[in-house]
Amino acid sequence: MRTPRRLIAGLFVLPLLSGCFASPGDDASASPGSGDGARLRVALPFAPTENYSPYGQDAMLLSRLGVAEGLTKLDANGTAVPALAESWSSENGGRSWLFTLRDARFQDGEAVTAKAVAAALTAAGKADPAPSALSGVKLTAAAENDGRVRVSTAEADPVLPLRLSNPSLAVFAPKAYGRKGTVNVVGTATGPFALTRIDGDTAATLKRFDDYWGGRAQASGVTARFVSDGTARANALRTGDVDIAESLPVAQVAALDKDDVHEVDTARTTGLYLNTKSGAFTDAGLRAAAREAIDTSVIAEGAYEGYAVPARGLFGPALTWAAGKRVEPAGRARATGPGGERITLAAYSDRPELPETAQVLQQQLQKAGFEVKLEVRTYARLEGDLLGGKFDAAVFSRNMMLDTGDPVTVLASDYTCDGSNNLSFLCDRNVDRLVAAAQAESGTAERQDAAMKAEAAVLGTDSVIPLVHQKLVAGIATSVRGALPDPYERTLIGTGTRR
Repeated sequence: MRTPRRLIAGLFVLPLLSGCFASPGDDASASPGSGDGARLRVALPFAPTENYSPYGQDAMLLSRLGVAEGLTKLDANGTAVPALAESWSSENGGRSWLFTLRDARFQDGEAVTAKAVAAALTAAGKADPAPSALSGVKLTAAAENDGRVRVSTAEADPVLPLRLSNPSLAVFAPKAYGRKGTVNVVGTATGPFALTRIDGDTAATLKRFDDYWGGRAQASGVTARFVSDGTARANALRTGDVDIAESLPVAQVAALDKDDVHEVDTARTTGLYLNTKSGAFTDAGLRAAAREAIDTSVIAEGAYEGYAVPARGLFGPALTWAAGKRVEPAGRARATGPGGERITLAAYSDRPELPETAQVLQQQLQKAGFEVKLEVRTYARLEGDLLGGKFDAAVFSRNMMLDTGDPVTVLASDYTCDGSNNLSFLCDRNVDRLVAAAQAESGTAERQDAAMKAEAAVLGTDSVIPLVHQKLVAGIATSVRGALPDPYERTLIGTGTRR
C-alpha cells in the first residue's frame, strides 16, 4: 500500500492586524460606482506554501481569487461546463476527448492556442508529485489544429471533463513554464484577475485583466491577505478592514452582524480516520467499539454550533443525489470491549472546530473504555506524523468533491490500497473491487450508484467514522455583491464581485 501523498499545504500565518489592508496604490477607498470599481479586500485562512505552484493546494487559491482556470469548470450541480473550452466530445471509446477552444487571451496578451493548452496539460502530467486530479491517470495532450486540442488517457476515462476542471490543471501562458518544472503564475493565467505582486506567504495583489474572455470584472483588483487566526479574520470583517473573510470559525459568528454571515452547504465532511495498518485499530472489533461510542449530534451542535449536520455517510446533503442512493453498510465486525486500550488521537488547529471535536471524541471514547491521549498541532507540524501513520486516529476535514467533482475519484484516492490520500491506510479487497467497478461506469447515474455501493463497503470496514457534514460560513460585508462561495470551495471572486 502506498504512503499517502501530501494532503494539504501548510496552513498558518501571523494574525491580521487592524488597518493592514490599506496601502499605497490599493485604491481601497474607490467608490463602488467609479469607472474602475473599488478594490476588494479579502482575508483567506490558508497561506500559499508552494510559491503558488498550480500543481498542489495553492492552485485552489488561484481559483478562488479568479486568477486561473482550465478547460472546464464545475457548476452548482457538480457538472462539467465550459471554461476555456467551448465544447468537447469523446472519441476512441473514451480514451480520448476533443476540446474546442473559445477565443481567449492569456494575461500577458498572447492568444490561447491549442498548442499552448497542450503544452500546459503536458507539463501538469509530468509534474512530480502529480496533481491529485491525475492520481493514477496517464494523460497526454496534442494540438489538433489552432482551435482544438485532443486529450488522451491510457485507459478510458469517462470523467475526463470533470477531471480537467481541477484548478491544478489550469492553463498558463507558454512563458510561465520553467525548465525545471516550475510555473510562474504572475501575469500568465487567463482569469479575470492577474497576480501582480506576491508578498511571500502573507499577501498578494491582483489587478483586473481587462481582456478576459468572460467580460471585464467590476472590481479593479483584489488585495488578499492570508490569515490563519479565525478570530482575526472575523474582527477584520467586523471593523471594516476587509470586505470578505473566508471560512469563519463558528464561535465568532455571534459577534458579527447577521447580514454579513453567509452559509453554504458544502461537500466537506469531517471524519474520524482510524489507522488500520498499525496500533489498536488494526482490530476491527475495536474500530466497531469506537463507532458505537460516538454521538455525532453532540459534535454538530457543540463543536460546530449548528453549522454542520450529523453525517450519514461520506457524501453529504450538498450532493443532492446521494441521499436517495445510499446503501446501508453490511458485514461490520462485532464491537469488542476496549478494556483500557491506549490510543493517540490527532487533530490540527488550523480549523478551530477540529480540536473541539477531538475533545468531544476523547470524552466519548474514554467513557466507552479507551484511554485517549490528544495530539493537537498546526497542520504543518502534524502532517509528517499523520502521513507516517504515527497516530491511532485522526480528526480530518475533507471536501469530497474538491479534486475532480467525481465521487469515485475520491474513493479511489482515500480508501483503496494504492490510494494517494489514504489516511486510514485501508487495504481491503472488496473495497478495491467495488471502486474499480465504479471507475468503469461511464453514465452519471450508474457511476453514482456504484459509488454508493463502494461507500457502503468503506463504511463497513469502520476505517473511517463520518462525523459531520459541514456548512461553509463566509463573512461577506453587506456592501459586497456577487461573491461566489460554493460547495466545492473552488470559487470566491468572479467578474461580478464588487463593492
